Amino acid sequence: MKRKAGYTWKLREVMAAHGVFTTTELVPMLRDRGIELSASQIHRLVSGTPERLSLQVLAAFCDIFACTPTDLVATTAENAGVDRDRGRSGPALGGRETATPAGPDSA
Repeated sequence: MKRKAGYTWKLREVMAAHGVFTTTELVPMLRDRGIELSASQIHRLVSGTPERLSLQVLAAFCDIFACTPTDLVATTAENAGVDRDRGRSGPALGGRETATPAGPDSA
């Protein structure tokens, strides 16, 4: 059975819980831990959900906020749904409808 895995990035919530409300506050904190990121890179990490993240950066966030990776990333997994329409055709499903010629008895 196929599974669909996902995650929720919770950096902003962790920051707020520790009284950190601006991305510029993170620049020196990360720099103190050897992480050199631009203000715009940090802004993207805080305001969006990264698809990739260096483990060094993750470890730095964990150190800054005295938390674990689980506090920053909530994972989910669920069974992938079965496509019940698979194999069927019809206009709503992308198939072609074929017209049946009308016979003499059709009204």
